[in-house]
Amino acid sequence: MSERYENPLCKRYAGAEMQYIFSGDNKFSTWRKLWVALAESQKELGLDISDGQIGEMKAHQNDVNYVTAERYEAETRHDVMAHILAYGEQCPAAKPIIHLGATSCYVGDNTDIILQRSALLRIKKLLLNAVAALYGFVERYQSLPCLAYTHFQAAQPTTLGKRAALWIQDLLFDFERLTFTLETLRFPGCKGTTGTGASFLSLFDGDHEKVKELERKIASRMGFDKIYPVGGQTYSRKVDYDTLSVLSGIAQSAYKFSNDIRLLSHLKEVDEPFGDAQVGSSAMAYKRNPMRSERIASLARYITVNALNPALTASAQWFERTLDDSANRRISIPEAFLATDAVLSLVINVAGGLTVYPRMIEKHLREELPFMATETILMHCVKKGGDRQLLHERLRLHSLEAAKQIKLDGGENDLLGRILGDSAFGLTEEELNALLDAAKFTGRAAEQTEEFLFETKKVLDANKDLLGESVNITV
Repeated sequence: MSERYENPLCKRYAGAEMQYIFSGDNKFSTWRKLWVALAESQKELGLDISDGQIGEMKAHQNDVNYVTAERYEAETRHDVMAHILAYGEQCPAAKPIIHLGATSCYVGDNTDIILQRSALLRIKKLLLNAVAALYGFVERYQSLPCLAYTHFQAAQPTTLGKRAALWIQDLLFDFERLTFTLETLRFPGCKGTTGTGASFLSLFDGDHEKVKELERKIASRMGFDKIYPVGGQTYSRKVDYDTLSVLSGIAQSAYKFSNDIRLLSHLKEVDEPFGDAQVGSSAMAYKRNPMRSERIASLARYITVNALNPALTASAQWFERTLDDSANRRISIPEAFLATDAVLSLVINVAGGLTVYPRMIEKHLREELPFMATETILMHCVKKGGDRQLLHERLRLHSLEAAKQIKLDGGENDLLGRILGDSAFGLTEEELNALLDAAKFTGRAAEQTEEFLFETKKVLDANKDLLGESVNITV
């Protein structure tokens, strides 16, 4: 075991791909790619930079000399300057032109946006696979009647598939926001120390068109076709808020899903996956706790709260820049993505391995259905010639007595027996059983679900190349 703190998001929860996106290797090699892109673009626009200098930079683009960089940072107290000096030691010919005209945020901010884009694409893939995992569940149980709840009190029946369709719909809301955020994410560019581009205008002898073209060339090399038109030394920190708001939305959807699974687990209607050797409790050997769903809730709560960080950071910026954003962003942004990666992986795992217990679902429905069926019974008997007001009063009295027996005496719901034994209703057992078909009480639940699945399939088909993701839950 390590003698130093290790982030549990990396140690226990987040996947390897997301961890790589925010790794030092990816970050600092991206810095170097940006320096190469800057030099190549400056050369194309007429600055005195040789192919040899660029070739030297490319040769060491992914060969970061960390020990040297750490030594320089201890001296300079400046991470970007440290890496410029370390890169310069590896590229002596190119050393004079590395970072030419740029400020620290040229590599810092552009890299942040590049990493956020990569991370959002990873989240997009996981999100779609979560939808796909739930799609199969919804399709399988779209017509299975179950007891619906409002205020966690028995309400009119629905179907299990219809309930699960609500989980998918929330995730599709998140997918729409994520797609919009990806489409509107832009490249910060190279705007200099206060965002005016003055240093680059000086390099190009006052040629404004070359300064604008420099930004376009670098953006294109880094895979962007849109650039934020203005900025201070940094891009607006509201961008970070928009990004983490998407993650917060996903966390909210996952939290709701996990809570429903936990409640269904308590009702013994649905269980999340449980390993053959898994231990539910160190003391109570019989326990089968919904710990994966509980972990979803736990991490989702962290993500939702963490979204406050970029909100406060964006509001606290001074003029063209202040450095009180830096330490916060180094922690809050990567951890939001790592936690969301973990949450969606858990959703995929749980949704793909749910066990349903139809007999328990039927039992709970049967316990409450007599009360819900009273209006149907009333209408049927009135059609047969019964007195509506008299029958209504008889139903009220029988319902109160049945409820009393259940709550005070712990007895079974005998409302149907009371109705059958009351000559005022004139019902046979066959008639009553026909009236109590649960499917007659679910309204358009099955049809709504089928229509919803049709629309959901369009989204999945349009993104079929992203489906089929396997996740590994280690604990």
